[in-house]
Amino acid sequence: MKIAIVGANSYIARNMIYMIQHEQQDDEMKLYDYHEKQADNFSNYTQINILDKESIQQIDMDCDVIFMFVGKTGSANGFDEYDTFIDINERSLLNVLNEYRRQQSRARIIFPSTRLVYSGLKGPQKEDAPKEAKTIYAINKIACEKYLEMYHRVYDVQYSICRICIPYGTLIPGATSYGTAEFFLSKAQKGEAITLYGDGSQRRTLTYMGDLCRNLYEVAISPACKNDIYNIGGEDYSLLEMAKLIAQVYHVDVSFVPWPEVAFKIESGDTVFDSTKL
Repeated sequence: MKIAIVGANSYIARNMIYMIQHEQQDDEMKLYDYHEKQADNFSNYTQINILDKESIQQIDMDCDVIFMFVGKTGSANGFDEYDTFIDINERSLLNVLNEYRRQQSRARIIFPSTRLVYSGLKGPQKEDAPKEAKTIYAINKIACEKYLEMYHRVYDVQYSICRICIPYGTLIPGATSYGTAEFFLSKAQKGEAITLYGDGSQRRTLTYMGDLCRNLYEVAISPACKNDIYNIGGEDYSLLEMAKLIAQVYHVDVSFVPWPEVAFKIESGDTVFDSTKL
């Protein structure tokens, strides 16, 4: 299988590349990002500017699958950096979609979305559960999901959307990203107490990185998963349960702090995935 990975230096992409190289040796990968070099020195890497329409013509879309890992994550910072969030999270995908059309590609685009598209509800949520965007990032992801549906309807672009809750762990030492699990781990590894807003009762689906990469790959090769949206499953924990488990390993404390006003207003509540559909 021929695979293009756009955003090859991102947290999930680095793990995905490692997994494919070690478990799918017959696959051919071509890697793209804006840095001068690929972070883990994998070959077949091309430096591109995803916001430049001429630069992205270097992406070879004569392939079977395009993993679209370009993105800027964040919560409250999106209100101040909205132009960057819109550029990296939306314009980049639109540029790829139009280049896909220009090259008359038939590849399937695999797009990672987020738990933050959902309203906070008790109990497992299916893909058609109520939606609510409380941050610029959440709106970006909802918009991108709609762009993919729209381009499929009008131009027959092939896609699969995978909503991810909280990934944790890494196949590559040192590969980390913005996120709840990484925040807890980084605090504990420094010997610092893990801090929680409120009582930490919010529940989340946690997905180990190795499992996440294999799920994304299986979605990419499955004919049944074409042109649809899927929750990626995992384990159900509250933030407090998660913090306590990490704290026990690193022998640190868990402490509670009051909610900052903005963080409280954008908190999404419980997000536990029902992944039965996948």
